[in-house]
Amino acid sequence: MPYIKESKYDKSIPFLHKNAHFSTIYAAKVKNFSAPKYKREKLELSDGDFLNVDYKMQSKIKAVILCHGLEGNSQRTYINSCADYFLRQDFSVFAWNNRSCGGEMNRLPRLYHHATIDDLDQIVQFAFNKNIQEVYLIGFSMGGAQVLNYFGRINDIDKRVKAGVAISVPVEVKASAESLKKGFNQVYMKNFVIDLTKKLKVKSEQFPELMNWKNIKNIKDFDYLDDNFTAPMHGFIDKNDYYFKVSPARSMEKINKPVLVINSLDDPFLGEGCFPVKLAEKNSFFHLETPKYGGHCAYPMKNSVYSYAEIRAFDFFKSL
Repeated sequence: MPYIKESKYDKSIPFLHKNAHFSTIYAAKVKNFSAPKYKREKLELSDGDFLNVDYKMQSKIKAVILCHGLEGNSQRTYINSCADYFLRQDFSVFAWNNRSCGGEMNRLPRLYHHATIDDLDQIVQFAFNKNIQEVYLIGFSMGGAQVLNYFGRINDIDKRVKAGVAISVPVEVKASAESLKKGFNQVYMKNFVIDLTKKLKVKSEQFPELMNWKNIKNIKDFDYLDDNFTAPMHGFIDKNDYYFKVSPARSMEKINKPVLVINSLDDPFLGEGCFPVKLAEKNSFFHLETPKYGGHCAYPMKNSVYSYAEIRAFDFFKSL
């Protein structure tokens, strides 16, 4: 304890969703959940860039900040259902878009990655500026890595930041990249590569002298993309340096506020190192739940429009 091996989710999963790919694709492509009626605000950053923040004020006391996954945005289905659930629990909701996400390209060369915690902290401050008294963080996939890195790498986190939940999170980013090379998982990788390549083409027009953009035509997988573009664009030596340094595994031992990770054992995006049982057994602040089923950012429930992820996240926050 607090390693939670026997998850309540495994007793409530619909039969068809015991197939990880079915569950993952259903949640991403089939399930429909409308976004709340947000207000959108452009948050100007000190470096000259901006972040688009969608938010709805429900309470001046408590708010949840929702962090989307790789090439996601503030209005993905998993974000929408989580937002709706927490609004019904009388939380305000702040769903933010990483740079270049949410339908508008950012101004600077930099995009985003698993350890973009300076931008996340700007969203936290944005919530405080709305007079929110208690902030809770929830991240999905890459957004979960941002949450874990936030709690592990920022010293003296504001006492008003109470806890976090990370769902389907690549604790070791290299292991996740390797998993996406295997079998059917390559379908997910190719979709990511297509989307990211489109953004790099836009960056090549914005900043033609920045790097050798001709290599865009050679992008076939994460290895080439991250070695030739992601790493140098964000100040890393190469893809291995990037994967190592942005992984939450480098910082999680320093977590000293309550955090829950929910990583299903059948998640096609996760690999070795993404289930840090030993850390959970020795750090009382770090909780790990490993359902047998759940897919990636899925966790559908019987007779419920909500997923286990947001229900479990609320229960975790309520228990503190």
